[in-house]
Amino acid sequence: MASALRQAGLRRGDVVFSHSNIGYFGYPEEGRTATDAFQTILGAFHDVIGDEGTLVVPTFTYSFARREAFDPDSTASAMGTFAEMLRLHPKSSRSHDPLFSVAALGARAQELTANMPRECFGKDSFWDRFLETDGVVCNLNLDAGSTFIHYVERCLNVPYRYDKVFPGVFVINGQTISGDAVYFCADTSNPDLEAKFENFDAVARSQGVVRNVRVGRGAIVAIKAADVFRVIKDGLRHDPWLLTACGRVGGKAPMLLRSIDRSDFGVSLSENAPIEEISKSLWHVPGGLMSNGYDAALDALSHQVAMRVHEYPTGTHCREWIVPEKWVCREACLETLDGRRIFSLVDNALHVPEYSQPFSGTVTREELLKHLTVDLSNRRAIPYHQMLSERDWGLCCSQETKESLIETDYRVHISANFTYGTLKIGEVTVPGEHADTIILCAHLGYPPQGHGGLIGAAVGIGVMRELLKRDQLLYTYRLLIVPDPIGSFAYLSQNEQVVPKTKGGLFLDGLGLPGPYILQLSNHGRTEMDLCFGLAMRAHDPTGRATIPSPGIDCAWSQFGAQSELIPVLSFSHALQSSMDAPDPKGSTSHSGNDLRMVSAEHLQRSVDLVLHMIDVLENNLIPVPVLRGELLLEREDVRSELSSSPERSQKLGEIVLAMDGTRTLAQIADAHAMSFETARQIAEKLNQRGLLEYRNLP
Repeated sequence: MASALRQAGLRRGDVVFSHSNIGYFGYPEEGRTATDAFQTILGAFHDVIGDEGTLVVPTFTYSFARREAFDPDSTASAMGTFAEMLRLHPKSSRSHDPLFSVAALGARAQELTANMPRECFGKDSFWDRFLETDGVVCNLNLDAGSTFIHYVERCLNVPYRYDKVFPGVFVINGQTISGDAVYFCADTSNPDLEAKFENFDAVARSQGVVRNVRVGRGAIVAIKAADVFRVIKDGLRHDPWLLTACGRVGGKAPMLLRSIDRSDFGVSLSENAPIEEISKSLWHVPGGLMSNGYDAALDALSHQVAMRVHEYPTGTHCREWIVPEKWVCREACLETLDGRRIFSLVDNALHVPEYSQPFSGTVTREELLKHLTVDLSNRRAIPYHQMLSERDWGLCCSQETKESLIETDYRVHISANFTYGTLKIGEVTVPGEHADTIILCAHLGYPPQGHGGLIGAAVGIGVMRELLKRDQLLYTYRLLIVPDPIGSFAYLSQNEQVVPKTKGGLFLDGLGLPGPYILQLSNHGRTEMDLCFGLAMRAHDPTGRATIPSPGIDCAWSQFGAQSELIPVLSFSHALQSSMDAPDPKGSTSHSGNDLRMVSAEHLQRSVDLVLHMIDVLENNLIPVPVLRGELLLEREDVRSELSSSPERSQKLGEIVLAMDGTRTLAQIADAHAMSFETARQIAEKLNQRGLLEYRNLP
């Protein structure tokens, strides 16, 4: 064995990674037990690489992918006898990778396995360190392929793989710690993308970089890690699909976007459709973070106004977030054991949390309740719930339905698939005199769409149509239509050049109802945008409320992720009323935010007008700078008589004019003196017309 390892090219001091199938060698002379075989092979490796060398074996567990906790001390390897026995060796070290851990024995064991990064095949992973040590892949009774190939694919960013987050629980010294791992995986539902490392083996052998030495009934196969990298890099230039089922078979390209849900949503909008038609025509289309329904709705909107559609494929890194796979749920239901259906996906798409794992089986009532989500604030509402970071199955229903579940056992069926997909974001831009930008944003990704994000998008379309008619705008305006709150900071992370120019953002949500408006202010405090939009709302809707974000509450500004530290973001919506929480026409209940019966063209246009008024205030919010000192200006009787109609107003006028000292904006002055923005602007405009006051733009 030692002689064969030397013939395969191993030398003293080498770092060796080895996949193995030791049973194929036959029995060693030392004995017929697994321990005998292990000791013989381990001894041979040590004879060749010496104390200076290091032997590394895969101890993969795929724990987080299997929704299991990972304990590096006790979780058994799934990679065969030799790997497991080396893991249990008292002097071995194991990496803390919950998917692709390795165990190492030798001089560099700690160096190669300690402090693993989050990404299984990323920078500073074991595989990255292995390449830097000029390591050697030495497989026992297997071909030249190895898991190291996935690292090479990651470095070369092959198009058929993508990063996917696997959350889970580590058990370290008896303590449980929540965490995750990022695996550069392929779409397992797509047979075109099945890994075919034998293609690599054939190319590498043809280039003479593989050493194959017979031992007993088997063989030792060795190749240097640097040669693996070079062969693959060169091979992918000629055949991008070399390492997949499509490689080396006539150049066939795989179907990367293999859609499972091919339903026709029947979306049809008239040219330049009224926003009421937009709202009610798209309401039935089921949304989702990455879904065919969302894509169909966004496509329909893109024909209503000039829109650019950005596409970010699965695995795209967006700062602290990674674009996930596309999730498609085709069927789901909860039944009693005698077949009585309690609810199903057909009744309401909200019954299944987005990104629920598939599941089919019988569960106890106690187990069912652990997986059931209800809306604690409304007994009849079905909540929207997303399980993107949970990797578990779940269902949603109303509190009333939950309380009716009295059977001992239930049957659950959830048919869901995860595939490669694309997150899409619509962007409408109206350029202004300056590059300083205001972002309007609406969500279009909740199933069913409902009056919330969908109508926010419709109102946004109405606003942008009006802005496109204007010739002289001070600011540039962008409308972003995103599939989920995280879509907004996905956009910003991929368009970082926009961030320094963005002065603020406004989320549009639930703007088609009667009743008062709510303006949630930014977490930046009293910014000019907070003041302007607040003044506009009070003038347009005296019953409206401006609220301050509370710690721990899901605020609009949090949807811009890390960029919220740089950009003040507000949220504009209607207050929901309990009277809207009624059964829908089909008889099933739904979240109060998804009932369109209260929406009317009048309410929608009122919201468009108010947003435009907010923009008008912002556009006209200048800094008044006096030509004369305030007290001298007020000595002009003609000025005083024109601007005041009573002694009381004359006194108030004096305070206002004195405030126009070149250090305050019109919005600051109006807010400080409890007056409307329009009144402050009229006073400033009359002084400007008389040559007594000039304007300066905000910095």
